[in-house]
Amino acid sequence: MKHKILIAGFAIASLFTSCSDDYLEAPAKSSIDEALIFSTAELAQGAVDGIKIPFAETNSYRGRFLPFYGLNTDVEWYNSSQTVSDASDLCTYDAKSINSQMNTDTNAWAMMFSGIERANVCIRGIRKYGNPTPGTQLGYLLGEALTLRAIYYADLVKAWGDVPARFVPIDGTTLYIPKSSRDVIYKQLIADLGEASTLVPWPNETTATSSVERINKAFVKGFRARLAMAASGFQQYPDGIRRSTDPELSVANMYALALQESRSVISSGTAHLESSFETFWRKYNQEYLGAGGESLWEIPFAEGRGRMLFTFAVRHTTNDQFHANGANRGGSAGPLPFVFYDYDQADTRRDVTCVPYKYGTAVNNIAKQELGALNTWYFGKYRYEWMTRFVTSTNDDGVNKIYMRYAEVLLIAAEAANELEGPAAAAPYLKEIRNRAFTAANRAVKVENYVNTLATKEAMFNALVEENKFEFTGEMERKQALIRWNLLKTKLDAAKVKMTNLSQRSGEYADVPATLYYKYKADNVSLDIYGLNRGENAVPAGYTSFAWTWTGAATDTKINTLYKPGVNPDQRQFWPIWQVFIDGSNGQLKNDYGY
Repeated sequence: MKHKILIAGFAIASLFTSCSDDYLEAPAKSSIDEALIFSTAELAQGAVDGIKIPFAETNSYRGRFLPFYGLNTDVEWYNSSQTVSDASDLCTYDAKSINSQMNTDTNAWAMMFSGIERANVCIRGIRKYGNPTPGTQLGYLLGEALTLRAIYYADLVKAWGDVPARFVPIDGTTLYIPKSSRDVIYKQLIADLGEASTLVPWPNETTATSSVERINKAFVKGFRARLAMAASGFQQYPDGIRRSTDPELSVANMYALALQESRSVISSGTAHLESSFETFWRKYNQEYLGAGGESLWEIPFAEGRGRMLFTFAVRHTTNDQFHANGANRGGSAGPLPFVFYDYDQADTRRDVTCVPYKYGTAVNNIAKQELGALNTWYFGKYRYEWMTRFVTSTNDDGVNKIYMRYAEVLLIAAEAANELEGPAAAAPYLKEIRNRAFTAANRAVKVENYVNTLATKEAMFNALVEENKFEFTGEMERKQALIRWNLLKTKLDAAKVKMTNLSQRSGEYADVPATLYYKYKADNVSLDIYGLNRGENAVPAGYTSFAWTWTGAATDTKINTLYKPGVNPDQRQFWPIWQVFIDGSNGQLKNDYGY
């Protein structure tokens, strides 16, 4: 059963209000004395659970941040990128501060700071009144609060760069503060997660850590490793694209920390890859919440809240046998069209990740799969048809957002080990990822031989960039990775060339068939498709032909708007701070980077 977030038993006033021009307002006094709340584990848990509430607010992660952040990359795009709209601007690196999707005082920026303020109150209260030591419930709650605050801040920095640093509750003297360097914030988060890792147990070590909806040590350490890599990576600062100049955030220091933390998770044995890629994603859609597997932590949405399938699932044209979530659900984004053809044909991740069909209009409540066009694909990791719960909400599906999984820990370990110790040290982690991707019959060539030929740091790094692509397409983690590798524009430009070549069946895509053949399987719903694989050019008996064409000119608007023409994505790595928050900041906030 999905975890129910309890509303705290005291009032923490909203940081942003629609009836005020103030950027921040001081929180109201608690309706119950803080000393009682934070010295009593049961009451303190209600308060810490309250930190999670802003994740699911209408214009927060649920309806604004998750549907848009992380698109467009060299593997993922907003399927309406060519349409002129404020929604597409968020994805095509051309968002303005007055963007109508975002420029409200209930937006994700506001909700993230609301979550941070809730966390600050809890952290202060538990430290002051709770005696939070390792092995105690109050110790665990402090670790959970520190980690939840780090999640909000990590996403703020990821989306906006430098932001105000607020690590204590607001008072009358701190209503208005300017932005701080993200270096300061990263160092605080890394320190906080170091403390949290001493306070929270490993997965399944306690009742609290038996669910992926609660914080556990494997996630904390993996998340700390992720932030270490990000903090030391390339990124756009107000003075240009560079790595941090803070010696504490050097590559040597941060990669060593990332390697230490990822190896700690790996050696603990408290997390593991699922037996197959499809098994993992089926369990995700079935809302399996047990800790100790591949999912390390998930943003918890109630059954009637959250829009992961609503937004990203294989498209369903109408209500049908799989859901009653409304018309045209899923399919707002998908893989770039060439991604399917970049996978090794034997890679079991390919057909899970890239889906070329949608579900058509239901007849007598039964919908069938229908082929679309070469340039419109869907993410197969998200499927109503794999759920065990029938969704009836018209606006939400309630499926959680996977925030981090064990595969990322392995690839962080590989990248850090390659940098510090060389490719031989990275090889075992890459092999573990690829062993799951290929069947036993293919592993000698596709795993052992492939990895063993990566004899230089450069070759191993390039292979890891590709492996991240094949493992994580559709999870919207790629954008931050491309930024920290200083590959964002380079890879986007390469993707435009790839799409042009695919649309023309030229270059590396010259052997992609121009005709598909299909028939329905015994269930009279699922397609049996021939011709998707390179070289499948025969005409099979009993199949119907289907022109597998790119809908649009070879250099069409959709390709050109992977990022907006005239825009340099390396100079638009972040969203602007929305005008409503600048106007209400008493002159303290501004947009940098030439926005």
